[in-house]
Amino acid sequence: MKRRNFIQLSTITGVGLSLSGSSFLYSCGIGKNEFHSSEYRTLVFNLLKDWCDGMIKTQIIKPSDPKVHGLFDCPACEHLHARVMDAVYPFFYMARATGDKKYLEAGIAAFQWGKNVTRDDGAWTNELDPKSWDGTTVFAAIALAETLKYHGSLLDESTRKRWYKRLESATEFVFNRFPVVGNANINYSATTIYALNLIGKQLNQPKYLKRSKELVEQIKSHFTEPNGLLFGEIQGKNKKKLSPKGLTGIDLGYNIEESLNNLVLYALEEKDEELLETLKKSLDAHLEFILPDGGIDNSFGNRMFKWTYWGSRTSDGMQPAFSFMANYNPALGTASFKNTELLRQCTHDGLLHGGPHYVSHGIKPCVHHTFAHAKPLAFLLDNWEHLPKIDKSTQIPRAIADGETYFEELDVSLFGKGDWRGTISAYDSTYSIRKEVRQGTGGALTILHHSKLGLLCTSSLAVYNILESYNIQPQPGADFALTPRLETFKDEDWYTNLFDLEATFTSNDDRNIIEYTAHTQLKNEAKEVVSETASDFTLNYICTAEKIEIVATTNQNIKKETSFVLPIVSPSGEKVEQLSENEIRIEKPNGIVKVSSGSPIKIKEMPKSRTFNMVPGVEAVPIIATFESGKRQVEISIEVI
Repeated sequence: MKRRNFIQLSTITGVGLSLSGSSFLYSCGIGKNEFHSSEYRTLVFNLLKDWCDGMIKTQIIKPSDPKVHGLFDCPACEHLHARVMDAVYPFFYMARATGDKKYLEAGIAAFQWGKNVTRDDGAWTNELDPKSWDGTTVFAAIALAETLKYHGSLLDESTRKRWYKRLESATEFVFNRFPVVGNANINYSATTIYALNLIGKQLNQPKYLKRSKELVEQIKSHFTEPNGLLFGEIQGKNKKKLSPKGLTGIDLGYNIEESLNNLVLYALEEKDEELLETLKKSLDAHLEFILPDGGIDNSFGNRMFKWTYWGSRTSDGMQPAFSFMANYNPALGTASFKNTELLRQCTHDGLLHGGPHYVSHGIKPCVHHTFAHAKPLAFLLDNWEHLPKIDKSTQIPRAIADGETYFEELDVSLFGKGDWRGTISAYDSTYSIRKEVRQGTGGALTILHHSKLGLLCTSSLAVYNILESYNIQPQPGADFALTPRLETFKDEDWYTNLFDLEATFTSNDDRNIIEYTAHTQLKNEAKEVVSETASDFTLNYICTAEKIEIVATTNQNIKKETSFVLPIVSPSGEKVEQLSENEIRIEKPNGIVKVSSGSPIKIKEMPKSRTFNMVPGVEAVPIIATFESGKRQVEISIEVI
């Protein structure tokens, strides 16, 4: 949408406001009551308030034009984001908490704009086109239900009745749209379970409660063995479809930020002990992928086209499930706390940015990230007395890891030694049958994290294909993958191990050293093996407390220029120095990254000082080590000095 001049109004008429300006005396706010876990609560409250203020700055207030009144004018996107109903609940929470009528006015305006995407069958569509995706109605219905449940008294009786009527039609649509688990991605099934339970009780509709229980029984077969990872994030009718390796469709971002939230809230409400036991196991498994700084390692997830370092772009956030279950495992609370801190770090001018380096690279934020992630924070605050104690005293598994943890459901391994944390992926379940989107795979090192310096290496999409054009920002500048990789070019066709879904790896976890050996081939996007040059390679990753070594080897003759590409995550402003043809150093706030090789290494020439990829929203220095003539091996070492 093009920027436009807004008409700011000091009051809104005819919408049944119950607040009278600033006279509301913080009945649910921070000025009057004492709360447990005060540090965490202050973080959550202040972040939510910042987001609400940021969204208000972008909101169009123009009652004379109902086509735009209440809509958010996204700083980053030319198209509109139709899911503004998600913002109603956080605005209403903040209205009650602060007594400031501007939040109530913003929430009512957002609700009013929803008429533009309302269909006769009760759906809110994801775009203005009435034939566009309608499944997101379930999220809007939850937002409206929680608004009315906790803050409906802020509306006069006639307005409240109209809103309940709208909730009834939306829920009936959801009831008909998702009758069984698996007729859409698993996140919709999980969310429908909670929605029908929540709204069934509000509307006193036994059929919704009955359906919710039926769906719970069905979804229990969507947890993997042995680790209990939730699966079913895959296009097509068969949500249990297996890849050639026999793996199911799993996306950690959607699981952590949406599906597990809704299942936990249902299980706690219904005191479903069987489901709670399943969820405890599942949450513990997903917890393994939370990085020490609160980042979510979805470097291999098959919907990672929406991955940003803190989570997934249009889902809710991890806070409800991880916070409410922290009485079972306090490390879940630590993870939620740290992830919220990361959200805070990625928030600028009131809007959540889609990665740590948006500002340093001059990327504008998409407002969708903010209004989607605001909802769960409002829910936490409305239910604070039901939360267990949340602090950071219990370390998360990735922070204290020493050794290897292999997930056979993913063909992914996590490792830790000294300050190093990493991920190796050969996961082969791809999401789209229409337009393949390639996550981190091919025996690649998809995450390298250092406890003192933070994220050093990450995967991205091999090719930045925009699968959901209304939910994903375009890639700025050249599309350059961030995943460390082998590559060559033949007739301008790109061949890399990132396209090899048949790659395998083994590991050896010794007391002082962890070593991985991956066997892979260089393939193009059509999965064709390169010819007339070396195609078969071995990748060795050796981790000790002192350093990471990467050794790429082939037994074949290399007849075309072949290189190992190692992008090192680094925001603009960090000093980069090439000390010799074999050594490059990058100065970070808490140390220096030293990259060295027995072969000549160089930094790829770029228009800017850094390359940037929207997945997961970071800048990097792309270092390239090319196989020398007549040699069949390249060795690279990464140290922190």
